[in-house]
Amino acid sequence: MKFVHTNIVSTHWKELAQFYIDTFQCKIIPPLRKQAGAWLEKGTGLKDAALEGAHLVLPGYGEDGPTLEIYQYKNVAHQEQSMPNTKGYGHIAFEVDIVEDVLDTLIKNGGTACGEITKRTITGVGKISFVYARDPEGNLIELQSWEKN
Repeated sequence: MKFVHTNIVSTHWKELAQFYIDTFQCKIIPPLRKQAGAWLEKGTGLKDAALEGAHLVLPGYGEDGPTLEIYQYKNVAHQEQSMPNTKGYGHIAFEVDIVEDVLDTLIKNGGTACGEITKRTITGVGKISFVYARDPEGNLIELQSWEKN
């Protein structure tokens, strides 16, 4: 068994994929996806299911590593923006060298800060520097950097 991917449903998949490419050096793994039909309806449980998008390999892994799957369905059901304590999937996290630098890049590329950069020593683990932020479509991202013990 192995972890394969995390999916983000987007309203503008190309722009959101470009954000993750520009901010986190993700890379698109071909082929681009454009899928529809009875098989997709059956698997997703959605009537008239149709989507397009791409898989982006995450930084720190090779071409066969886990991906971030960014899809845009023909019909996107909109929801309220989730908070860090909303039940269910909460956020994706990236370990970075310098949180401040990546947060600046994230904001420059259309994202926003959600909290303030915070530092804390975790006994037995090390010192973490972290902040929560949002991508341009409001999905939560944690940026973290560790000084290990």
